[in-house]
Amino acid sequence: MPAPLMMALATLLFALMGVCVKFASAHYPTGEIVFYRGLVGALTMAVLMRHAGTSLSTPVPGMHLWRSACGVSSLSLWFYAIGGLPLATAMTLNYMSSVWMALFLIGAALRLGTERVDRRLIATVVIGFIGVALILRPTIERDQLVHGLVGLVSGMLAAMAYLQVSALGRIGEPETRVVFYFSLGSMAAGLALTLPFAGLHTSHSVGGGALLLAVGVFATAAQLLMTRAYTRGRALVNASLQYLGIAYSFLFGVLLFDDPVTPIALAGIAMVVAAGLTATRLRATVSPPLVNSAPTETRPP
Repeated sequence: MPAPLMMALATLLFALMGVCVKFASAHYPTGEIVFYRGLVGALTMAVLMRHAGTSLSTPVPGMHLWRSACGVSSLSLWFYAIGGLPLATAMTLNYMSSVWMALFLIGAALRLGTERVDRRLIATVVIGFIGVALILRPTIERDQLVHGLVGLVSGMLAAMAYLQVSALGRIGEPETRVVFYFSLGSMAAGLALTLPFAGLHTSHSVGGGALLLAVGVFATAAQLLMTRAYTRGRALVNASLQYLGIAYSFLFGVLLFDDPVTPIALAGIAMVVAAGLTATRLRATVSPPLVNSAPTETRPP
């Protein structure tokens, strides 16, 4: 399968995962959804690693722990945001990760004493945050403001997770092992968020069980397809195609959840997409010390 087609399919699967999370959030707490998403991912990766002869042992457990901490926190916050926001809004806020990474690059440039910060990077950050303001103002009611802020933070944490994924890739850690330990982290976080309260459900309806399984299957398949697309395809093309996920989510939100459609919200989404694409392109042209800190892939956690 060509890389662009894999990328387009991956974004569709991620959007379908978001649909399932939104439906499941009416029956399950966020922690339980995170747990089952991790369970399906861990079992799938364990099977693939066994088939490929990849060892579970890692020489860098600390790096996996930090990647899992950032990724699981982002994932949990994102799932919480999906439960209380229009689907396309939650997806867009999480996809702010590219803009957050541009902000990280600016901070790194200042810390390293670079003579000047690329003004284009500053522009992408400003445009991205203006886009977020346009999205949140027309589509979030007062009682949804917390969900909106949580979604915004999820994108920042996702950017930190991508940076760590890049670092793990540079030292030669297999992708399946990275995803496996991330999935284990999801299971642990899901239990920590659930057990002190109501605990995991001891019985499931057919519909509820199917939704939890679908979240895990869609997420795992999408992650594998997207990782393979970044391995085989061109990074900028893939980064461009990933924003199809927002379009898919917008369509599903309107058709399935009666999410509002406003010109201002559409303009905000367009600004976030433009800022993310520009930031992705510029990350390939900044000075070498910053390039080494940039991620090799961009995707939901």
